[in-house]
Amino acid sequence: MTPRRLLLLLAALLAATAARADYQPKAEQVADNVYAVVGPLGQRSAENDGLNANYGFVVTPAGVALIDSGASRLGAQKLAAAIRAVTDQPVRWVINTGSQDHRWLGNAYFAGQGAEIVALERTAATQRQSARRQLDGLQRFLGERLAGTEPLSATAPRKVGADGTVTLTLGGETFVLSHTDAHYPGDALVHLPRQNIVFAGDLVYVDRLLGVLPASSVKNGQRAFRALAALKPARIVPGHGRVCDLAQARRESGDYYDFLAETIGGAARDMEPMDDVLARHADLPAFRHLENYRDLHRANMNRAFTEFEGQ
Repeated sequence: MTPRRLLLLLAALLAATAARADYQPKAEQVADNVYAVVGPLGQRSAENDGLNANYGFVVTPAGVALIDSGASRLGAQKLAAAIRAVTDQPVRWVINTGSQDHRWLGNAYFAGQGAEIVALERTAATQRQSARRQLDGLQRFLGERLAGTEPLSATAPRKVGADGTVTLTLGGETFVLSHTDAHYPGDALVHLPRQNIVFAGDLVYVDRLLGVLPASSVKNGQRAFRALAALKPARIVPGHGRVCDLAQARRESGDYYDFLAETIGGAARDMEPMDDVLARHADLPAFRHLENYRDLHRANMNRAFTEFEGQ
């Protein structure tokens, strides 16, 4: 390759990288004053500034309530731009549905703009415990684009219902937070009773297979999904994937929790050999179409088996 062609190739690669790094999330309307920001399905990267998840916001006469704040200061700024494209109302609240990096590491940016940062107590506690490790991990994906990101954990509301839920109101809108503790410790969902919309956090994945992490709980996921289904939501904003109805959420997440808890968990409780169980269920046609299926399915079964083993 000639030096000129090499320079042209490098210039093209740099231009392509810059273009990808200009990813700007956009809001889509879910109801009259409720919006979702649907992120890409792939891994965190410098190209998407760690915004590989779903976010959302509710516009009220008293200001905006934002659901989750992104993985970095820069990601938070991009979410703020998506909000400004819809309304001039300031962000008054940020409600964190979880303590994974892309749910809360943009908190400090919005707090600096005057927003109150809210989450359930277990969510906030896990944020405090995980901050340094998450920042170190994000450095690998975001590099210089993580600059200026400071961890700011949420404040837990003082009033907690007897069932562990928290009800908040802003500008005539009601937000009910309840724990799921499925994908990550302290995870929660947010129900908007007036519109009957649920921001499900990482309890629900559609279009891609849900992930079972070492810290995940399939048992909690099954329980929490059944509680979500009992609400009979008109629309669900999942943690990942397109805005959906309950039927799709059940097919692509609820049924998978049932499979992991009942089929894999049942085999574990019966003390069947793990390798035999995983081999027997290696191919599940009902979920094969979901992105990341080949990468995650066996590991998901392995962790589910371990969770139920000996119970």
